[in-house]
Amino acid sequence: MAADRSRSARLLRLVLAGALAHATWRAVRRPRGVLKGEVALITGGSRGLGLLIARELAREGCSIAICARDERELARARDDLAARGARIAAFRCDVSDREQVETLVRLVTDRFGRIDILVNNASIIQVGPLESMTVGDFERAMAVNFWGTVYTTLAVLPQMRRRRTGRIANIASIGGVVAVPHLLPYDAAKFAVRGFSEGLRSELTGTGIVVTTIVPGLLRTGSPVNAFFKGRAAREYTWFSIGDATPLTAMSAKRAARRIVDAIARGEAEVTLSWQARLLGLVHDLFPGATTKLLGQVNRLLPSAEGGTDRNVRGMDLPTALSPSPLTVLMTRAARRNNQFAGRVEARRP
Repeated sequence: MAADRSRSARLLRLVLAGALAHATWRAVRRPRGVLKGEVALITGGSRGLGLLIARELAREGCSIAICARDERELARARDDLAARGARIAAFRCDVSDREQVETLVRLVTDRFGRIDILVNNASIIQVGPLESMTVGDFERAMAVNFWGTVYTTLAVLPQMRRRRTGRIANIASIGGVVAVPHLLPYDAAKFAVRGFSEGLRSELTGTGIVVTTIVPGLLRTGSPVNAFFKGRAAREYTWFSIGDATPLTAMSAKRAARRIVDAIARGEAEVTLSWQARLLGLVHDLFPGATTKLLGQVNRLLPSAEGGTDRNVRGMDLPTALSPSPLTVLMTRAARRNNQFAGRVEARRP
């Protein structure tokens, strides 16, 4: 038994050393491209991580096009980016609708002449136990998170192929590497996004189009206020918002956005954001059975479905004793800073 543990420890050290050496080699060998003057389309760019990526790309000198479903969010995001000196256009679009996506790509191309960078960021997240989820929840997650990525990519690809150049970044998730309990529709859709993104990079090798897969862990974007909760919704919102708030569990979203833009400029294949996500992914790869058992124990600590609601309730409509509170102050500040409260129920913000 002791010998087995010793071998496992040696294997873990070797893997960590190899990962560090590989990361160092990539940093040295892969030059950073120049993004100034390029045109970037960011889906879900009106708030949260999408807005932060748009700010960073604008700082690099890119012309920016953003899309989202909420017109008020779009207007505020457009004003935010314009105030930072960006050349900006905002378009209302539901990426789960293929016709709307094709119209969006045509409008952006007409406005700026081309699309050089596509960031597939639009996403929804539903939180709650499996017993509270319906087939419709899974269909909606796939429609926005997966099909929204596919539709936008396929609409932009022809012009990139003609020019034999382009950059595509797909925002997946650590939930697309390790299935996290109470996020099952989201997990399934993000697994699909990651597979699509990896295969896309392989198939586009040699075409001049580079695909980067982004695997974030928890980021302090303030996103819990716009997530949807089911079951014992207030309790689900509490644990999710606390996890999104602390430096111990969540990475600075601004730092994450800068890392994403750097990965796009370097044409990196895949980037995992936050040490917590890297560690969880590594442990899962080395010990998948043990990881599943551990997550099963975590699931037992999360709220049960009993006595809960079968409706999706938005986080900002679920104030609890602990959210908002000093425990979630960083999450609330991030939400305000990143335009999370600009939608229909802004007046109810904490």
